[in-house]
Amino acid sequence: MRILLVEDEAALAAQVRASLADAGYAVDVATDGIDACHLGEHEPYDAVILDLGLPRLDGLTVLRRWRSAQVNVPVLILTARDSWTEKVEGIDAGADDYLAKPFRMEELLARIRALIRRAHGMAVPELQCGPVRMNPRAGTVSVDGATVVLTSHEFRVLDYLMHHPGAIVSKTALTEHIYAQDFDRDSNTIEVFVGRLRRKLGVDVIETVRGQGYRLRPPPGPGNADAPSTRA
Repeated sequence: MRILLVEDEAALAAQVRASLADAGYAVDVATDGIDACHLGEHEPYDAVILDLGLPRLDGLTVLRRWRSAQVNVPVLILTARDSWTEKVEGIDAGADDYLAKPFRMEELLARIRALIRRAHGMAVPELQCGPVRMNPRAGTVSVDGATVVLTSHEFRVLDYLMHHPGAIVSKTALTEHIYAQDFDRDSNTIEVFVGRLRRKLGVDVIETVRGQGYRLRPPPGPGNADAPSTRA
């Protein structure tokens, strides 16, 4: 999953970026409203963390421009501790959630996970496809209860597919959502990651749709539904 962090306070931005990266997200950072506006309109993100007090263009204006341009990415706004008016204005401008400064990083990460789940119609935190289970909070994957150890990029590929069950996901889309903007991207490595995932999972849940991409489906067998699901 790929996150846009819009924060002009350098120390806080570095701290949040590091925590997001440790949690398995690809992160782009914008330090002013003009850059944020451009990135949000031209890059595909799974969620945005948006500070309202930005140079060059304030966060509320950025958010309103995104929504006017039909940019529907989930947005978590950061506000001053006691500024209830900013919270109201942010929600009215199209924000999906807010968090007051100062905040605990664990709460920020929990809210981002919730925003991404809701954006994909998922109400519970653990994802499941047949015998494969993923816990994004813990960063764990298991097959029939046995833990599977994945690299960070393998986890990102599986995470994105698990959030899009039954949908055909192109290599381009995977590349755009598992790498940050400043990473040297190569869509051919997606085939490598998928191949490794298939070997490590040991079950046939990732289907190749020739000429289009990949689709996550549970393996055939008793007790398996026709499409992946979420489980508590």
